[in-house]
Amino acid sequence: ELVQSGGGSAQNGGSLRLSCAAHGAYIREYCMGWFRQAPGKDMEGVATIHNDGSPTYSDSVKGRFAVSRDTTQNILYLQMDNLKPEDTAMYYCAAPAPCRYVPGVLPGRGERNSWGQGTQVTVST
Repeated sequence: ELVQSGGGSAQNGGSLRLSCAAHGAYIREYCMGWFRQAPGKDMEGVATIHNDGSPTYSDSVKGRFAVSRDTTQNILYLQMDNLKPEDTAMYYCAAPAPCRYVPGVLPGRGERNSWGQGTQVTVST
């Protein structure tokens, strides 16, 4: 089970942090990721973190977002800085996830896949 917290509203250029509390096995053994879906648009990848701890990002967030994990607290984070209105979306954590970000590649929805409940991020001008 993945339980998300954080998010909310921010001004253009502001910052928010998302958290995803995970079972210990997920943090240590699986690649995990953050994904988002804006109204009327398809789900897209944002950032992934390999189980070796190395991150990759979509071009749209590279340099502004940072994915990290705390293997002692079993929490996955997404630090979002310099937010833009186009970052407005529902954000989800998921595991297992692709170990490297690949455009258009999303985790499955089968029994072995877990998704967080979603967290709304709204960025205003």
